[in-house]
Amino acid sequence: MTKLSVGLVLSVVCIQPVLSADPKPDASARNRSIEATVYLDDKIKADSALAADCLAEGRKWIDKNVAEAASTRKSDPQLFDRGGWTFERKYNVRSVIDGRYVSIVRNDYIDTHGAHPNSDVNTILWDSAEKKRISIRPFFTETADNGPTMKAILGAVIASLNIEKKKRGAGETATAEWYKELKPTLLKIGAVTLAPSTEAGKSSGLTFHYPPYAVGPYAEGQYVAFVPWETLKPYLTSEGTRIFAGSRSKADEDDQQ
Repeated sequence: MTKLSVGLVLSVVCIQPVLSADPKPDASARNRSIEATVYLDDKIKADSALAADCLAEGRKWIDKNVAEAASTRKSDPQLFDRGGWTFERKYNVRSVIDGRYVSIVRNDYIDTHGAHPNSDVNTILWDSAEKKRISIRPFFTETADNGPTMKAILGAVIASLNIEKKKRGAGETATAEWYKELKPTLLKIGAVTLAPSTEAGKSSGLTFHYPPYAVGPYAEGQYVAFVPWETLKPYLTSEGTRIFAGSRSKADEDDQQ
């Protein structure tokens, strides 16, 4: 090998990036039927009570799926001819409002060797002062099923989804059919988070997170509907009025597509 070729080899070696190791799961289980993992982001780990809460939930999720995989292998072993199932859950902080209210998005990836892998999304709203999960009830004067607040929010959710669906070229008739499961109730309107704002420490409104199949076919993927706080203003409590302000940034809008 000439001096020139040696120099070129050394140059190539020197410019290769140093690849970081895959993050270590915070909980996991692995056997011939399943590999299941749970990950918490660093912001969650910084709050011991929140981390313990998420980890307890994640471990229950692992145990449930490990048991289901074992039972399925026993009854239908051919379903594992391509190997074990894969389950992955990730907890990520979406926003921290007023240093107190933490919105978390929980994403699941599931591969049981069907036609395609599946995914799911849910959310957690954590009150750091009370060290517990809460709903959005404290921010509204009323949240009764089919009440004025929930009807207003649902109308805004559908309007937001329609805008996004138009961008994706979804047909209007098919779209209306997908909305039938959405109801003006806290349990049927979708998984909610407090959206970050251009004003520090405040929320610009609510974002509702929908996995594939929830409001559209699998091919359309996940959807996120945004409801600006100005729409919510007539229904806010004093606490709601205090935490909502500013507007949604373009960066957040792009990130949630």
